[in-house]
Amino acid sequence: MTPPIWIAAFLALLLPLPALADEAPMAPSPTWDEIRVDVVGDGPILDGADLLRLEAPTRAEDAAIVPIHITQLEGTAPITRLTLVVDENPAPVVAVFDFGPAMGPIDLETRIRVNVYSNVRVIAQTADGQLHMTGRFVKASGGCSAPASKDAAAALAALGKMKARWFDATPSQAGTRREAQVMLRHPNYSGLQRNQITHLFVPAKFVNLMEVRQGSELLFSMEGGISISEDPTFRFRYTDSGQGEALEVHATDTDGGVFDASFPLGS
Repeated sequence: MTPPIWIAAFLALLLPLPALADEAPMAPSPTWDEIRVDVVGDGPILDGADLLRLEAPTRAEDAAIVPIHITQLEGTAPITRLTLVVDENPAPVVAVFDFGPAMGPIDLETRIRVNVYSNVRVIAQTADGQLHMTGRFVKASGGCSAPASKDAAAALAALGKMKARWFDATPSQAGTRREAQVMLRHPNYSGLQRNQITHLFVPAKFVNLMEVRQGSELLFSMEGGISISEDPTFRFRYTDSGQGEALEVHATDTDGGVFDASFPLGS
C-alpha cells in the first residue's frame, strides 16, 4: 500500500544530506555592515575558521530548502550559542541556537530559505563570550516566496506531527556520541508566499521556538524566523548521558500553537 504523502516526504528528509559542492567564500556585504550591530552588537568578531565550519551549496538546487551543515573543530572552546544569518533575506536572522554541554562539539544540520544571492554566515559565541564568524556565498533566489509544497488543507492536517530517528542502535552508555534527527510538520509560512488560487499573500505563521532535551537536560533550543524551511528538520550529534533517556521535544509557533513529543532512545 502506498504510504501517505507526508510520510513519504518525511522519509526522504531522513536521508543524509547530499554531499555539498565546493563552497565559495563570503563576498563584501554592505547589508551586513548595516545590520551587524543589531544582530550581534558592536564588539569584536574573530575569524571563525579555526573554530567551526559552515557547509552550504555554492548554487542551491532549491532555494526554499538549502541544506546547511555546521561542524565544530575538535578540541576547540565550547560553543554556547550560534546565530545563523542570510544577509539579503527579508528577515536576515534565520535562527539563534543555544546549546547545552552535551551538544559539544557542535554538529548540526538544517535547511533554510535563501531569497537572493547572499552570504550565509554563522556567528558562534564561545563560553568566554567571544564571537567567531565564518560563512559562505550561496547562489539561490526566491526561497522566501516559493509556494508551499502542499495546500493549506494538507498542511493543517499534518500540523505539529513530529518524527525522530537515531542513526545507531547501540544501548545507552555514558559518553557515547549519538546522531539523531528531529522533524516537525509545519508549513512555516513566511508571509511572502501567495495563495495559488486567490493570489493573496498567505499570512506568516512559523515555528518561533523549538527545544530538544535529553530527559530534562537541554541539548539545544532554537529561536527561529521565516527563513527556516517548511517542515523544520534538525540533524545533530550529542553525548549520551547513559541513563537511556528519551528525546523530549517542545515547539511553539507564532499562532500560539504548542507541539510536544517524546521519543524513547532508539524508537
